[in-house]
Amino acid sequence: MLLTPMRYKDYTWPHNPETYSVEYRRQVVVHKVPFGQYVLQDVGETCRIFQGEGTFAGPDAYEQFQALSEVFAQEGAGLLVHPIWRTTSAYFISLKLEEKPLPDYVHYSFAFWEDCGAYSTGLVTVAVPAQSETSSAAAATQARTYIVKKGDTLWGIAKRYGVTLSALIAANPQIKNPNLIYPGNEVRIP
Repeated sequence: MLLTPMRYKDYTWPHNPETYSVEYRRQVVVHKVPFGQYVLQDVGETCRIFQGEGTFAGPDAYEQFQALSEVFAQEGAGLLVHPIWRTTSAYFISLKLEEKPLPDYVHYSFAFWEDCGAYSTGLVTVAVPAQSETSSAAAATQARTYIVKKGDTLWGIAKRYGVTLSALIAANPQIKNPNLIYPGNEVRIP
């Protein structure tokens, strides 16, 4: 099987790294509840982590490693073309020289974190317009509510009802910490 060469930004590996791993993670939050118990809340998948090891061999081994380290020094996410997995936007978060220096051999490891692009346009502050008392009363009669179930998050509720997370948080000032909601809580849907 012919594998495509691994690439990141404008750098192409002269030969693919020796090992790869792709790690999928799920973030789970632990909430303490009375009497020494706790509740786990699944807040969804986190970024995939691409890791591996490789070698540069030959008289230009250190120049090849230096070229890779210059790519590491560049800021921001870039396009990662992985020989096995789909192309993705990622941050180059780790580059490590793994052994004692030899004149013509460099062993290294690397790690990339996938960037899902959820905030690719940046975070935006949304102003909530002031409402008159008559429009507030009309809005209150049209307001929908949702009762939190185990495993729910405000982000998931916002997505389900097609509203922004910031609008949902603004409509629920009774929720002091948006990261902590419990089954049975009432959430107003704007």
